[in-house]
Amino acid sequence: MSTDQHPGGVGRLFGVLAREVSKFGVIGLLAFVIDTGLYNLLVYGPSLTAGSDAAGVLGGHPLTAKVAATGVATAFAWLGNRYWTFRHARRRDVTREAVLFVVFNIIGLLIALACLWVSHYLLGFRSQLADNISGNGIGLVLGTLFRFWAYRTFVFTQELGDELEPSPSTAP
Repeated sequence: MSTDQHPGGVGRLFGVLAREVSKFGVIGLLAFVIDTGLYNLLVYGPSLTAGSDAAGVLGGHPLTAKVAATGVATAFAWLGNRYWTFRHARRRDVTREAVLFVVFNIIGLLIALACLWVSHYLLGFRSQLADNISGNGIGLVLGTLFRFWAYRTFVFTQELGDELEPSPSTAP
């Protein structure tokens, strides 16, 4: 039997990884919409102050807005990844899994914040476009690559159950 036909073979593992990457991408895209939309609403949306120039509630605080938006997106991403993307590898100890998830999301957030900080404060690019490119573009891509690796390596690490069970047609 070739390796890719064996239930635990390379082809089967590649299939699991491909499904994880696809599902992670869907959850990530939805979390991106939540993160970016909420960030822009908080920084550039309507203000609560009458007669203001339409700066959002956190118009003068882009880093605080990024933390708040990312917090909401993180909660969504944990639920989506736990119950869909990595459902076959989630931990029995939900608290430990959630703590690890949050820790790695904080690191991912710090990557995005560093990109936003460099662009906004160090380089002086303070437009909505520049903030979105640095924080929600470059920072989010780098943070997402880090998070996928960390989730697979440290967060969702239980034995692979149903995903790697031999199907009736491939059982010996």
